[in-house]
Amino acid sequence: MPDRSLPLYWATGLVGLAGGFLASKVGWPLPWMVGSLLAIILVRCLTPWQLSEIPNGRKCGQWIIGVGIGLHFTPAVIEQVAGHFSLIVFGALFTTVSSVLGVWLLRRTGEDRATAFFASMPGGSGEMVNLGARNGAVLSQVAAAQSLRVLAVVLCVPALFKLLVGDGVPVSHASHVSWGWLALIAPLAILFALGWQRLRQPNPWLFGPLLVTAAVSLAGDLQIALPDGASQIGQWLIGSGLACHFNRAFFRRAPSFLGRTLLATFLAMLIAASAAWALSSLSQLDLRSLTLGMMPGGIAEMSLTAETLQLSVPLVTAMQVMRLLLVLFLAEPLFRRWNARAG
Repeated sequence: MPDRSLPLYWATGLVGLAGGFLASKVGWPLPWMVGSLLAIILVRCLTPWQLSEIPNGRKCGQWIIGVGIGLHFTPAVIEQVAGHFSLIVFGALFTTVSSVLGVWLLRRTGEDRATAFFASMPGGSGEMVNLGARNGAVLSQVAAAQSLRVLAVVLCVPALFKLLVGDGVPVSHASHVSWGWLALIAPLAILFALGWQRLRQPNPWLFGPLLVTAAVSLAGDLQIALPDGASQIGQWLIGSGLACHFNRAFFRRAPSFLGRTLLATFLAMLIAASAAWALSSLSQLDLRSLTLGMMPGGIAEMSLTAETLQLSVPLVTAMQVMRLLLVLFLAEPLFRRWNARAG
């Protein structure tokens, strides 16, 4: 008898490709990510067919996107970003602090302090689950809230930006594809990802490739890009991997909890947009890039949105990374201090 588990991986990829193709035809922003995400979620929710995640597919997608993001880092752009470093730190800190609204909303649902706190922090899902586990949170609730927050941001933010600002004006142009440099960078990115993973650092398959690629790009002032289609493959793999966290049972579980999580996410997005407008008025930084940088979404997703809309990818990436670092370093000490005072 043939192994019936293998076709599910192929079916996941094919359904994702079909969704991405349809989304690209209707002009949806980030079509290969959003289209594959929605198509697989619909199949998992509306049919008994529980498509399974492509083995290591999301890691491969993050590797591709990490390299692509790193190639946007040039000396000229980094000089501009470094010149506004204090504003970037303030923006990331403000976005982190605004998550207290989500904590308050979830506490009103009756969630315990640990679950409400780590479910509301705008950090990576895996990292917040790990921190929640050390502090007595309900891990299924933390994972659900983090996944739902990323889903809401990925579905709403690119569409709103496309509607309001169109395709944007190109910030910089990478003139060509250098296969020689890419042949050097690609395996180095895998080695750095494996090393980052071995050190148990956050988002190893995004951060590792991003850091090594940015370093090489800055050192050589490369001004190169990924070949056509590479970004779309990365989007498809990331969208397909993220979609497999959702099914009918997920949306039926604790509807009040999920509803308050969505409300907190939309309020955080509104606060981020308002803060970005204030920061933009105090500096010469692009309002659209600042807004994307402060959105409580994933680094890969927001950086891809910036790339698609031809905004400043390094600025968006810098703000997203700064926020993640602040959450990772401050979340647990702040929670323990709050818990001790409340106790």
